[in-house]
Formats: sequence, C-alpha cells, structure tokens
Amino acid sequence: MENLNVDEDVNRVWENIKENIKTSAKESLGLHEWKQHKPWFNNECVDFLNQRKQAKMQWIQDPSRSNVDNLNNIRRDARRHFRNKKKAYLNVKIEELETNKRSTMSGTCIGALMTSRRVTSLELL
Repeated sequence: MENLNVDEDVNRVWENIKENIKTSAKESLGLHEWKQHKPWFNNECVDFLNQRKQAKMQWIQDPSRSNVDNLNNIRRDARRHFRNKKKAYLNVKIEELETNKRSTMSGTCIGALMTSRRVTSLELL
C-alpha cells in the first residue's frame, strides 16, 4: 500500500515538473505556429493517418496475419484518399490558372504588338 502512494507521489511530481517546463518554454519562446505545406491536407486526412498509426501499433503488438491484412487495407485506403485529395486540389488549381490566363490580356497584347509592328524581342525589353 505504501508503494502505491510513493508511485502516485512520483507521478504527480513528474507531471508538475513537466507542466512547469512546458509553461516556461511557452512563455520564453512563444508558440510555434505550424505552417501547412499541403493545402489539400484536412481533418479527414488526419483521421486516415490516425487509423494507419493505430493499425500499425496493433500489428507491432500482435503480428498475426489478420493484423497484417488489416494494416495493408488501411494503408491502401489512406494512400488512395491522399492521392485523390491531392489530385482534386491540383485540378482546381489548374482550372484557376486557365481562367486567369484567359482573363489576362498581357500575352495577347504582346503578340498583337509584335505582329503589327514586327517588333523584335529586344525592343520589348
């Protein structure tokens, strides 16, 4: 019974020390805002990542054939989901670029100027 109280005290002291370190680091260094490098990556993708991590941990703890199959299925689904999200994002970006290209007249104005006056490319610079 006495060992149980000692363990609880040690855990409580450790948690207190850990929180003090985190608090002082936050005050002195400030919070670091993570930059999102992949705009298509959303909460749904995070859920797939968490599922994949859970399946891997389950496979590590019990490397049975059913856990291997489960891990492979979840990996395949996650990979497919990530690929589809990225492809959809890139298609939207391509459409935006195409509409911006059509709406700007800079390319057509330079082309018309060069054909009407026979301007060399050095004169444009």
